[in-house]
Amino acid sequence: MADPSSYRPRPGEIPDSPGVYRFRDEHRRVIYVGKAKSLRQRLANYFQDLAHLHPRTRTMVTTAASVEWTVVSTEVEALQLEYSWIKEYDPRFNVKYRDDKSYPYLAVTMNEEFPRVQVMRGQKKKGVRYFGPYGHAWAIRDTVDLLLRVFPVRTCSAGVFKNAARTGRPCLLGYIGKCSAPCVGRITPDDHWDLADEFCDFMAGRTGTYLRRLERQMAEAAEEMEYERAARLRDDIGALKKAMEKSAVVLADATDADLIAVAEDELEAAVQIFHVRGGRVRGQRGWVTDKVEEITTGALVEHALQQLYGEEKGDAVPKEVLVPALPDPVEPVQQWLAERRGSGVSLRIPQRGDKKALMETVQRNAQQALVLHKTKRASDLTTRSRALEEIAEALDLDSAPLRIECYDISHLQGDDVVASMVVFEDGLARKSEYRRFQIKGFEGQDDVRSMHEVITRRFRRYLAEKERTGEWADGEGLADDARHPNGDAAQNGDAAQNGDAAQNGDAAPDDGAAPDDGAARTDGRGLTDGQELTDGPALKDDDGRPKRFAYPPQLVVVDGGQPQVAAAQRALDELGIDDIAVCGLAKRLEEVWLPREDDPVVLPRTSEGLYLLQRVRDEAHRFAITYQRAKRAKRFRAGPLDDVPGLGETRKQALIKHFGSVKKLRSATIDQICEVPGIGRKTAETVAVALARATPAAPAVNTATGEIMDDDDGAPETTADAPGEPVSAGTPDERRGQER
Repeated sequence: MADPSSYRPRPGEIPDSPGVYRFRDEHRRVIYVGKAKSLRQRLANYFQDLAHLHPRTRTMVTTAASVEWTVVSTEVEALQLEYSWIKEYDPRFNVKYRDDKSYPYLAVTMNEEFPRVQVMRGQKKKGVRYFGPYGHAWAIRDTVDLLLRVFPVRTCSAGVFKNAARTGRPCLLGYIGKCSAPCVGRITPDDHWDLADEFCDFMAGRTGTYLRRLERQMAEAAEEMEYERAARLRDDIGALKKAMEKSAVVLADATDADLIAVAEDELEAAVQIFHVRGGRVRGQRGWVTDKVEEITTGALVEHALQQLYGEEKGDAVPKEVLVPALPDPVEPVQQWLAERRGSGVSLRIPQRGDKKALMETVQRNAQQALVLHKTKRASDLTTRSRALEEIAEALDLDSAPLRIECYDISHLQGDDVVASMVVFEDGLARKSEYRRFQIKGFEGQDDVRSMHEVITRRFRRYLAEKERTGEWADGEGLADDARHPNGDAAQNGDAAQNGDAAQNGDAAPDDGAAPDDGAARTDGRGLTDGQELTDGPALKDDDGRPKRFAYPPQLVVVDGGQPQVAAAQRALDELGIDDIAVCGLAKRLEEVWLPREDDPVVLPRTSEGLYLLQRVRDEAHRFAITYQRAKRAKRFRAGPLDDVPGLGETRKQALIKHFGSVKKLRSATIDQICEVPGIGRKTAETVAVALARATPAAPAVNTATGEIMDDDDGAPETTADAPGEPVSAGTPDERRGQER
């Protein structure tokens, strides 16, 4: 724990001008970003007597090891830079609104030749018009179903659309009149685009024009005695009015506004937003945040505005934003919003009338959201803090373990042995820093030896990164036995960050990380086996951005008992690391084992500390067994083309598509293989050699008829070089019980 006076700048060094400042910890990771009208006055508040600071602020300044700042010319620039750095660095101590769900939007893909109406979640895409957010996806589908009578816009997926175009037959919606069937040419691309544009206008609140036009057309049809057409228009008008009734008028003057309300206590705050378009509530969303420091309601509102409009432009920022308290000062925020919109934005507190009444409704929703959040045990800051304190007391640690890493080994009867590393910071999972390992130092089933290998590899990478970035003191470095316990120079290739070739395959792909498959992915990319989770250039930068294996935990937890704990501690001792605590959690009796102790530490069953350790351990087990099953499934699907060096998935698919099956590809000549786009003669020769070496599996036999069954066209063939699934004695349930 650092003393803030050790890195406090001299008063004359800090400029008295607007700017943005960053606090960094001892590993150069940015832990807090803030802005100030006067950097000198603002930073002075952090270096006063610790007893006068808010508890969370006190924790932040004692965790930090340095502070730096950037001067800007205006407060608006400071606001923009602060938002950019918070998004870039994801500081641990900044106010972060945790959305309790991924809200669905009604989206119209105006960037396509034939725009499509659909439900979308997640990050917004360019060229797509969004309406919402809605509380439930079914509410969007009900609204769209009513509007398709009047605006029969395409709603099918790309696959369904292409299949209909190929067969010349539209889908069911095309037959019943709820789609204009552009797939079969019933409507031109320009007319369909205009239809989608009218749909967007109606959803944007411009409803009166269409209702009056339909009523006029209905009257004309009745006068011309076209009663069937008039009846159809009457039903269309009814459908539009029913869709409009789903969002009642709350502001009579057809206002476009967002209303933001905040409910808070000493530790947390809940924010609720109502999106009003055309006087009607078109969407609702909410966030919850921990209060990092002593912060005013106006400052919470400012952070909410950054979160809400930081990535928005144009009409997505309404003309009017109603809030419970104004940021101080309000002018930079108002100017920033105007720049995002491209025109003036009114940021104010409603004083009377319908807007104040609606604000009270939003406020009640915020209060209920805060109460509901307080009942969620895992997200309660007070509970998490108590759990960390109980762990520190039970394990006799100097301070609460703000970063916990847990390791687990998984295999199936000794095959596909893998390991997982999960990270919890401040009692919450940090899934972007999860890592996974392949055990390659030996073959067979040995959990203790596997644990020793994983801990050694993980912390050798940490020491290498620490040495590379120059964090060692003068004359200090890794001892020879600490660098490589076997006395060899980088024999297992753990220096993979520098691009060194590994001698036993222990390079970066083994320590590759995958995003958590059980939650929203951090970067939206699906990784295949052996790939690494990287955040682009951020991982290679020394400017406080996240780096792989660069930050040590305060506590290492292993899934297991005394042998696994001893192996983990032995690995740390061999590397010369003596400032990281180790413990193990045994499943049978939920006992906590410590190194060199004959008796376990028994935490009460009602202990919040035990509950947190169980969550960490269970998450490591889930992540490990998910990876192990994925590896096993990939091995079962392996074919002879997988062994061809330099042949990627795209060219494999091109070969199969060209020849129809691996069987036909095996009988092709090199010249015929060269006819496939992207396949050169050298690659064709390599493919031919690999297929010639692969021995086809014995033909399958139908045991009922004795008929010899041919290979399935297009399916990868199982060969001696691509083993199939091993036969395991016992029932499927018994085999699942053999997994670790």
